[in-house]
Amino acid sequence: MGSVSRPSGTVLHVAIQNAKYIIGLANRHLPRTIGDGIIHQSHVDTIVECDYPLHELKKGELSPEEQQIGKLIAEHLVEDGATLQMGIGSIPDAVLSQLNGHKDLGVHSEMFSDGVVELVENGCITNAKKNIETGSIISSFAVGTRKLYDFMDDNPFVEMCDVGFTNSVAIISQNPKVTAINSCIEVDLTGQVCADSIGEKMYSGFGGQIDFIRGAAVGLDGRGKPIIAMPSTTKRGESKIVNMLKTGSGVVTTRAHVHYIVTEYGIAYLFGKNIRQRAYELIRLAHPDHRERLEKEAYERLRCMPSP
Repeated sequence: MGSVSRPSGTVLHVAIQNAKYIIGLANRHLPRTIGDGIIHQSHVDTIVECDYPLHELKKGELSPEEQQIGKLIAEHLVEDGATLQMGIGSIPDAVLSQLNGHKDLGVHSEMFSDGVVELVENGCITNAKKNIETGSIISSFAVGTRKLYDFMDDNPFVEMCDVGFTNSVAIISQNPKVTAINSCIEVDLTGQVCADSIGEKMYSGFGGQIDFIRGAAVGLDGRGKPIIAMPSTTKRGESKIVNMLKTGSGVVTTRAHVHYIVTEYGIAYLFGKNIRQRAYELIRLAHPDHRERLEKEAYERLRCMPSP
């Protein structure tokens, strides 16, 4: 064995440069990837061989609401030749499932999953229009099924890079029509986006959301689309559009950086709008069962009825 690789380039070389002792885990089920995930065996102190299947993250069944969100984004916000960034979960999967009619899409993302494979096989993702690493999918890590890992194995079409490269706003912004598709936990009526916590309880890391929201916003061609998408309600029927975020919630994408918000009820563009206009647009996207209450809360908070 001359080199070691993995389905992630994330921070491998930084970790190796700072570690006192390096142990490599060699698994024949692991795909060999091109890019920053490759290191020479001379950099490893000990190699331990193992033989167990990789963890697989299988796609769940998409809800009607998620399917509608995917359709809205695919039909109204994703252009041919766009460079895509997708977060993880059902919303990005829903968007990808609706893109089979698109042409010359590219991928420059912190992560990707199985939905990308079908679009490559159908000729929708070519990476031909990208300005950075033209012709290649660029990512830091991948999570999915065996189909995804087999697709990545020794595939020069895929480069797994250090996260400092993939998530650099200066790099992201050079690609054409950067379309960043991320989800969140809740959004308040001013446009503040919480994506990492439920009140004081930490739910997840926020990943590269703000990196790609900014990268799309400041795209050099002026055609980027920073998108936050979510169903209008939780599985328990609670509104994800709220008057104020729960106490302790973290603001990942600020009201100053938010652009597009999408639910199954439509698309709102908030950038440059005042608070009154934002409240009106967001209430329009809320579930009908919650709109009257949100209007009353908006009046109490903003001392004005939400209107265009």
